[in-house]
Amino acid sequence: MCPSFHLDAPAKLNLGLRILGQRPDGYHEIESLFVPLDLADGVALHVESASAPSVSLDLAGEEVGAPLGEENLALRAARAFLERGDVSARVEIGLTKHTPAAAGLGGGSSDAAAVLRGLRRAFPDVLDDTGLETLALSLGADVPYFLDPRPAWVTGVGERREPVDDLPPLALLLTNPGESLATVEVFGAYDALGADPSPATGAPRDLAAIAEDDDALAALLHNDLEEAALRLCPLIGRLRSRLAAVGPRAVGMSGSGATLFGVFADSAAAEAAGSRLGEGGEVWWRVAAIRESR
Repeated sequence: MCPSFHLDAPAKLNLGLRILGQRPDGYHEIESLFVPLDLADGVALHVESASAPSVSLDLAGEEVGAPLGEENLALRAARAFLERGDVSARVEIGLTKHTPAAAGLGGGSSDAAAVLRGLRRAFPDVLDDTGLETLALSLGADVPYFLDPRPAWVTGVGERREPVDDLPPLALLLTNPGESLATVEVFGAYDALGADPSPATGAPRDLAAIAEDDDALAALLHNDLEEAALRLCPLIGRLRSRLAAVGPRAVGMSGSGATLFGVFADSAAAEAAGSRLGEGGEVWWRVAAIRESR
């Protein structure tokens, strides 16, 4: 057995994020609209029979800030799958990074989920759907989402998903100040602020309204973690002002930051705004669209 797989690991964007409370175990209950993007890492997976399990990782691409060692989620996902399934195999992972690391875009979580999807194809009888979900959640709160990435309301700590099919097309401009933010540190800063949780009613659910109503769009994009992220990375505030000045309908922050995004009337407007924003070359930016479900 020597199967090889080539998989996409799409980035995600949080169209708003509410903190609904904190559980006794310290994890936070959230509500967020997750959408997969056409920005994606590439995962090449080669599997061979072996007398003992082993995993190797080769990292390349334009965004190589991802860790190479034990902190790499793709590596950890492969090792956990082999251990959980009691599988003896050699797994070689080739990871080509296009999504910035520690940027609120879920790049590492998506890489891990792509590895799990590939190994599930190689060993279809090892873990059932529930076992795969449980394994994914043990790796990180966002990993289960990427097992089947599609627009969805995500609640709990990230394990509950409610797919949506009425999201209008959105032209997106992503930008990042070039500083990574650790999710655990942002949540710690959020707790230190002592903010009241968002009401359980959460985000506005009338997605049809955001196609034309800029106020409804801005309300959807509210992110409870933005103030905490700004405390840790003041560059977010400066970049937000610059992004707001190039004509978006609304501006939001994805996840725990530091990636910001603007929603524009169309992709041409987003591209023109990105060119203005990136004059001088010091700001990372990328026009993106919501990825179609596959």
